[in-house]
Amino acid sequence: MRLRNVKGSRETIASNEFVIQNGENYKGNWAKEIFGNNHPIHIEVGMGKGKFIMELAKNNPDINYIGIEKYSSVLVRAIEKRQEETEMENLFFLRMDAENICNFFEKDEIARIYLNFSDPWPKDRHAKRRLTSKEFFKRYDQILVSDGRVMFKTDNRPLFDFSVEQVPEAGWKLESVTYDLHNSEYAKGNIMTEYETKFSSMGVPINRLVAYR
Repeated sequence: MRLRNVKGSRETIASNEFVIQNGENYKGNWAKEIFGNNHPIHIEVGMGKGKFIMELAKNNPDINYIGIEKYSSVLVRAIEKRQEETEMENLFFLRMDAENICNFFEKDEIARIYLNFSDPWPKDRHAKRRLTSKEFFKRYDQILVSDGRVMFKTDNRPLFDFSVEQVPEAGWKLESVTYDLHNSEYAKGNIMTEYETKFSSMGVPINRLVAYR
């Protein structure tokens, strides 16, 4: 799907107080230099318009959150929502491509990674670009604490089946797997993304897995 360009989005992102510029400079020091504390850091890769991570940040003030999005036209919408939450001090954004994630975070710096409704990259030749490919799990292995978790949700069953297979191939383990999250034991406390709200209202089952080392 082609994203509509939002005029002035890059300029807005470059000057906004909630978007961290030159994030590579904070590698290994995010908690201290950006958040001013030693709380654990959770990140969402491909956060879209930010509904999910903003809800998490409001509910968990003792956790630091970083929302990552590579598309300016999408990130600018998250910024608009973030500016309404003036009392929330535990959430910042990064505009970056997930392929470069190890340039931004140090070993053992991240406690949890959320992947929600990621681009399926349906063509086989693009499999390495999927955020749940074994190539990406190698990247996550470099930044997650030893007991860290990767949590993935999607409505796309082929992508989910691929992801379930990739976890053990990457040397990771599956802590939980469900093919119908909203009617499972894991539904309690689940925070829905924009896409999740849309698809679940249409009766589309939501898949979720949790992976660890």
